[in-house]
Amino acid sequence: MKILLIFFTFSLISGAVRCVSVTGYSGGSLLVDSGKLWFSENTKSFNKLPEWRSILNDMKHDKWINNGKFTLFRNKEGNLMIYIRDLNEHDAGGYWIGVLYKWGIDMTLNVGEDSCCNVSKRVMVNIGETANFSCEYSHNHINDPKIIFKEGEDSIETIYSSLKKTERFNISEDKLKNTFNVRITAVTPDDGGVYLCGVWINRHSYSYSIINTVHLYIGMSPVMRREGESAEIFCPYDSTYKSKSKSLCKGKCSTRDRNPLNETVREEKETKTDRLTLNDDVTASVFTGTITGLTAEDAGKYWCAVTLERDVNYLYTHLIVIMNEELNLTKYEGDDMSIQCKHHDEHQKCFCKAHEPSMCVKDGVSLETIRDDRFSFSDEASSGVFTVNITDLREEDSGIYWCGSHITTKVNLTVKQDFSLINIICLCLTLLLIGGFTVTECLLR
Repeated sequence: MKILLIFFTFSLISGAVRCVSVTGYSGGSLLVDSGKLWFSENTKSFNKLPEWRSILNDMKHDKWINNGKFTLFRNKEGNLMIYIRDLNEHDAGGYWIGVLYKWGIDMTLNVGEDSCCNVSKRVMVNIGETANFSCEYSHNHINDPKIIFKEGEDSIETIYSSLKKTERFNISEDKLKNTFNVRITAVTPDDGGVYLCGVWINRHSYSYSIINTVHLYIGMSPVMRREGESAEIFCPYDSTYKSKSKSLCKGKCSTRDRNPLNETVREEKETKTDRLTLNDDVTASVFTGTITGLTAEDAGKYWCAVTLERDVNYLYTHLIVIMNEELNLTKYEGDDMSIQCKHHDEHQKCFCKAHEPSMCVKDGVSLETIRDDRFSFSDEASSGVFTVNITDLREEDSGIYWCGSHITTKVNLTVKQDFSLINIICLCLTLLLIGGFTVTECLLR
């Protein structure tokens, strides 16, 4: 009786109920333009049918309402948008979405299976470089227009479509593979974030998009300092976030799994802990983290985070700490040797021959500059070390090496000739030339 009363009440106050049918794919997401206005001062309702289970019921909200995988928000045109993430078979069925006293729609959601839509991608690129990623779509939509959205602070906006072109963005399609490739040139910190790419289906009174998610992370130049020194990590941000709280995180940095180094810093304030100071310069739109008395534990990947309803954590850098203690090794030609190096990231190892450690790192990526079959790596991930093995040492192997990843140790290697062997050879040559001895007689002596 209660369910019937709710439906009857909303039917009376919302006018005629319009029917909408949309199709998505398991693992993907769906973005629906209701074609109806948002009306900030009116209650929004999102219910699952036939039991009328309430998903969202917000009295008043300017732009964005969220509950788990379900979101209602207002786009730039003022329309109410419906966003459903990570679809699965249990999401299929009927939904009722309405604005009190204004309108209501009855939406049927169909969820299909297709390999196109079950993968969320992560792409990392450095400032100034070109970002490339591909977006898959179902063969059923090969002729539908392709589209790219980007999540903002409280909205999702169109970045690229057949009706809207954006500078530095380019799309090329491969219909044989049911993919289109996205290319973003000269990336900036503002390009980082969550992109939604897929196909656009336009109906008479509404439209919707079947989309996949791509997380684009922007890397800054690495910060390289010696043990005991201070390091500054600069975090630029969009000026619209100047009043939002910010934090510097090491390792993982998200709402659900955060390892913050400090309390967050707000507009024009300074936050200080034992060895870390955060300062936010809202005029320059940069907040800076300064770490003093660096130790090996400080080395690693750092994320610059702006805290919103959904955290923006797409700008990162690497802090490389050069240890003061050096390793001095002397070996002889023909010897074999092993060197143990520390690392924080099992996917990033470096053993590089160079005069300066900065020559071993490009845009935060450690370079394995030695290409020689005599050099090999063996990993002991659980102990945080990897071993460099070198066979058949030669005199030209002498020099300065940098060993590790984020924790870097200087290795001074000297490879000498084995003079005992040289003396034997010289003696034999003398006996052969002057004394008339045979090779056998020379070796016996």
